[in-house]
Amino acid sequence: MKQASQFPVQPGWRLLMADLGINPAHVLRVAGLPADLFSRKEAFVNVAQYFTLWRAMETLAADPILPLKVGQAVSAEVFDPTVFACLCSPNLNVALQRLSAFKSLIGPMVLQLEVGELETRVTLRCCNDATPVPAGFALAELVFITQLSRVGTRHRVVPAKLVLPEIPDEVEPYAAFWGARPVKGETIGITFSAEDGSRPFLTENGAMWNFFEEALRKRMSQLDASATMRDRVRALLFEALPSGQHSIEELAKHLAVSTRSLQRQLSDEATCFKDVLNETRHELALHYLGKPLVAQGEIAYLLGFQDVNSFIRAFKCWTGTTPGSYRSDLAPAAGLNLH
Repeated sequence: MKQASQFPVQPGWRLLMADLGINPAHVLRVAGLPADLFSRKEAFVNVAQYFTLWRAMETLAADPILPLKVGQAVSAEVFDPTVFACLCSPNLNVALQRLSAFKSLIGPMVLQLEVGELETRVTLRCCNDATPVPAGFALAELVFITQLSRVGTRHRVVPAKLVLPEIPDEVEPYAAFWGARPVKGETIGITFSAEDGSRPFLTENGAMWNFFEEALRKRMSQLDASATMRDRVRALLFEALPSGQHSIEELAKHLAVSTRSLQRQLSDEATCFKDVLNETRHELALHYLGKPLVAQGEIAYLLGFQDVNSFIRAFKCWTGTTPGSYRSDLAPAAGLNLH
């Protein structure tokens, strides 16, 4: 599966910041991004820049309920074709299916949807598993999905369950909005009852969906094509490493190119498959070692190594130290309890 590496900066962002009393020019300056970014006809940022932009907005707003305000901004004023297309759906389940298909047009998140007989479960993660999602951004995502359900149904939908890796200090305004308190967990997730999942959208408009669908699919195709071969290989490695099927031959099949063509395209980008593999493993290793409950044996498996010793040798080659020493040095600074 191709994975976009650049994500569009929505024109509505500047209007949203103005409504929130935040100076867009100041946000760009704090984020270290071009001053004309919001003025460009088509502006794109990568994953790191996207989250840097979010953190800059949080810093300047200095508002503990900023994620609540941002997530609630589902309106005609902050127009977004993807959101509008979702509101044209017959019910929440279909809206979430469409949102999952076109999520990359909004930002660097992946939405996984499970529709069962008793509940509809949504799980969110960054498209790059090694990049942590800002706590405030995770909050805004769950507020947004809840708001989408309410705008579409004109009913105060109350989620059956909310899961966040980090619960905000000032949780009461969020609990009041949701009608439920979030619980702490490893994932970012929201669950609705089956009744709410199938509750009709009063905003349903089949004709408008037909109008938007072709344009959205074309935009997705263009976004996927913008990814470099290195980025596409990295995206595949995130999925393929644990299975052990991460050879250049296997990835070339998934990308529908010959091994020779894959090698040539990576060479044109001044890299090679071995370098991309090592970079991806190194990045993921640092990410997993920051999680004290993930054992070294499990990390070795997740990175596609045959055994722990192979992982230890590779890590020492990358960093000059062992995974155990790196984790021990990391623990005091991060306040981790390894016992």
